Amino acid sequence: MRSILLRTRIPGPNSQRLLRERERQIPRAVFQVAPVFVAHAHGAVVEDVDGNCFIDFAGGLGALNAGHTPLAVVEAVKHQADKFLHTCFHVAMHKPYVDLARKLNAITPGTHAKKTFFVNSGAEAVENAVKIARCFTKRPAIVCFEHGYHGRTLLTMSLTSKVKPYKFGFGPFAPEIYRLPYPYTYRRPAGMSEKSFVDACLAHTRDFFKTVVAPESVAAVVLELVTGEGGFIVMPRDYARGLAEICGEHKILMIVDEVQTGLGRTGLMFACEHYDLVPDLMTTAKSLAAGLPLAAVTGRAEIMESVHVGGLGGTFGGNPVACAAAIAAIQAIESDHLRARAREIGAQVMQRLNALQKRCRWIGEVRGLGAMIGVELVKSRARKEPHTELAARVVKGCAERGLLILSAGVHSNVIRTLMPLCITHAQVEEGLDVLASVLREGI
Repeated sequence: MRSILLRTRIPGPNSQRLLRERERQIPRAVFQVAPVFVAHAHGAVVEDVDGNCFIDFAGGLGALNAGHTPLAVVEAVKHQADKFLHTCFHVAMHKPYVDLARKLNAITPGTHAKKTFFVNSGAEAVENAVKIARCFTKRPAIVCFEHGYHGRTLLTMSLTSKVKPYKFGFGPFAPEIYRLPYPYTYRRPAGMSEKSFVDACLAHTRDFFKTVVAPESVAAVVLELVTGEGGFIVMPRDYARGLAEICGEHKILMIVDEVQTGLGRTGLMFACEHYDLVPDLMTTAKSLAAGLPLAAVTGRAEIMESVHVGGLGGTFGGNPVACAAAIAAIQAIESDHLRARAREIGAQVMQRLNALQKRCRWIGEVRGLGAMIGVELVKSRARKEPHTELAARVVKGCAERGLLILSAGVHSNVIRTLMPLCITHAQVEEGLDVLASVLREGI
């Protein structure tokens, strides 16, 4: 049975009415991808206020690995909400905070002693990880990467690479931020092997610490092993290992941003497990609490303990309802075998899109890790000129045919898949049928 059901044109009359009210009440800067308003959602299917049903390949921007309204999470939220909604952990502590911290300390990579604390968003987690790194090392500088995205606060906006729309007009930015080129193998020089390219990137990285910033000044390197908003670029394993060696040589901390890659998305609980990397500090958010606002910083105990009392915290960080949701969400990811499911989804999507690439001249590359797959659209495979306009048309065309999907990349020319990991094989196929038809037509 098909999951997509379109009763009206998109947007339908009820969504249109709400869109008009939205325009009156909400700034245009608060963007949206699909022009619909949601009435219900479960699993990987979203129903709008007009009764139209969509397959969800967007997953709340990666926040719904466990799916929409997973039963165990909903029950945990109800159970906790009946007890109390909020105390502020700094005023009167609660058990869900401690239980969730214990769980993250146990499942994140490394056998060393770890500690965790909670904030509200991925940006806040990255910002706090930087604070902790600077406090521990007594160094000011932070190194990040081109194509990286880490948030919209002043510091994380400074770390973010994409200028429009995230940084344009919002400067000046935080100082002591230094940026390395991301090892983007698809866009390596013509005729250069991937190995030679990675070797050259590592050589440049070593020179970077001689010509741009002294390693003795650098507190941490912040990186995504698969870029999120940057276009689902997968960091080559040899580069990641080489970078870790450089950091180790100079006592530079490694902060791995797992906000979008974490909690089963890449086929393992965390992307760094694919690389046998053990970060000094790790940030998680998005799917951590199955859609409720919660983020975490987990790190080596000695690093986390370097901060003075009162230096970490916030009114809503570690909200008890969100913590209860996160405990249930992690249990669902583990007990429902969603990591293995992510690998199955990834193989299914890669197979279909690689086959489509042979018939669709504007697909430059299909890449990804687990169920985190990106399709880079180009005007010419030879020149690799980003096809931004086509990507925008694909996102719009898919929504009109019942598939919610997102673009990404510095040039917004990458179509990315972030479907809930509970999605069925048939739903993946149905969604890919829509995406394939839209791509073949070029809209």
